Amino acid sequence: MGITPGEPKPFHYHDPMNTLHRPAHPATGRFRAASPVIAALLGSVLMTLSWAAPAQTAAVDAATPDAAAEPVVNSKLNAPLFYQLLLGEMQVNAGEAGAGYSLILDAARKQRDGLLYRRAVEVALQARSGEAALTAAQAWAQALPESVDAHRFELQILLALNRPGETAPVLRTLLERSNAAERDGVISAIPQTYARVSDKALALRVVREALAGALKQPEHSATAWTTLGRMELASDRPEQALAAARTGQAADPASPYPALLALELMERGQASAEDLVKAHLQTAPRSTPEGTPNVQLAYARILLDLQRNTDARAQLVQLTAQQPELPEPWLLLGTVQVQDSDLGAATRSLQTYMGLARQSGDERSARGLTQAYLLMAQIAEKQKDYAAANAWLDRIENASDIMAAQMRRASLLAKQGQLAQARALLRNQPERRPEDARLKLAAEAQLLRDMKAWQQAFDVYGEAVARFPDDGDLLYDQATMAEKAGKPDVMEQLLRRLIALKPDYHHAYNALGYSFADRGVRLPEAKQLIEKAVELAPQDAYIKDSLGWLEFRLGNAPRALSILQAAYRQRPDAEIAAHLGEVLWTGGQREQALKIWREGLLLANDNETLQSTLKRLRVKP
Repeated sequence: MGITPGEPKPFHYHDPMNTLHRPAHPATGRFRAASPVIAALLGSVLMTLSWAAPAQTAAVDAATPDAAAEPVVNSKLNAPLFYQLLLGEMQVNAGEAGAGYSLILDAARKQRDGLLYRRAVEVALQARSGEAALTAAQAWAQALPESVDAHRFELQILLALNRPGETAPVLRTLLERSNAAERDGVISAIPQTYARVSDKALALRVVREALAGALKQPEHSATAWTTLGRMELASDRPEQALAAARTGQAADPASPYPALLALELMERGQASAEDLVKAHLQTAPRSTPEGTPNVQLAYARILLDLQRNTDARAQLVQLTAQQPELPEPWLLLGTVQVQDSDLGAATRSLQTYMGLARQSGDERSARGLTQAYLLMAQIAEKQKDYAAANAWLDRIENASDIMAAQMRRASLLAKQGQLAQARALLRNQPERRPEDARLKLAAEAQLLRDMKAWQQAFDVYGEAVARFPDDGDLLYDQATMAEKAGKPDVMEQLLRRLIALKPDYHHAYNALGYSFADRGVRLPEAKQLIEKAVELAPQDAYIKDSLGWLEFRLGNAPRALSILQAAYRQRPDAEIAAHLGEVLWTGGQREQALKIWREGLLLANDNETLQSTLKRLRVKP
């Protein structure tokens, strides 16, 4: 998130006409244009802070009958000063930003008026002159030290100029000026505020210095430690981030901030961070229940991302029971239930969500309704009620969601034996966005995969890779189709090409290693490949499955059993069940093997690996 190496160094403002220091009168000097990157950053400062107008601005803009009855308060502006401001604005409108800025800033200094200082800053920002904007913001903060807006502008401009080393006193002042109720919000926003800084270590030192006081305050300590943890994470120091989260939670177990950081760490592969989330969910309902739904919902999302559907479902069932008025948990629960083929429960969850979403009527709910309609169409498709599925799809109206609806329609056509029409439907979709071309090809290939048309799917993925040669996911999918199409050599070539293209793409190492292991060839190389995949993604249950299956092929049955049992506990899956069951079966634990296989069939009775295993071993569980 830092500024990229190619970005220019911070520029220094230079006004050839010296308009920033001349007496206020018309001038011809102009602001020097900033570099594109800095200009963009300064523009973002203006966008970010434009909301922060002082309260008196709203009072002026929102004239009401009651306000009209108030006594008229004459402006302190005298005629010469009014003329000076008018002239300044005219200069700005005429393109003479430097002259206009000088006039407005001079007036602000004479009046000690926050609105005028703000206008001077805005003129400089609009002209993309960072140093001039900083001069005005610092003059504002010096003249009106109680103004939070002045210090906020100063901080943002310094960061836009990539000068974080100068921000510690400004940040500390902002924290001191914020009231106690708002301070946690100010502290938690710091990592995002410093996200563009290139020197992450310096940013961390500055923030740590500014937060020294908050770290010792019981009411703010948890938030402050969490902020430092996020700064550590931005510096790619997950262990230190986890330590900060633990310290923050120890300071205030009910605070949601350390738990939310722990969720980020879970995404980064820090499995032990989950203990912090669980501890918060056990503690928070007794003290700060308002924070619990957000944490629990985020926790469920992370569990889904980690493919821990059973655990995610448990959290969502609990959350919907405790707070049934919240729409989003119902949508997520319905999604999980569809994946689990629990269609009756999924229908009830989605109907509940749709009722709540229609009541809210906001944009987020509108997008959620589209997802709900797609899921209801999928349920109807699974029930072979194709008319109902199409009826649900007909409810989707947003242009941005039409592609998803058409992909589902194509699936319906294919299920009814109209594969050619389904492919034509996808091919004929307009490409409204750059990503639509990729999406169309990927959808067509997936359609062919679902119909077990392996060679055709391989060909379509090949077309996609030709158009998007740097897309690792497409190359990986083409490789998997090569194997399905009976082309192991082609699969190997594609996977090795992918490894060369993206050396950290762990799925490629795993797929190639598993292919060798499953075919019983080149087992030492398979071990190297799979161990590399484990190194890159130690928490991936499917990679653990590959390692366990390899150990079984190598004759290490006890180690294979241990690895596969751990993988199955982490991710109950039909393919893992196939491998675990076979290891148990060959080891004489046949009742346990049958139990695992039955569970696998309940999860996915059409899983090819499981079905082929049962057929080969002549077992009917």
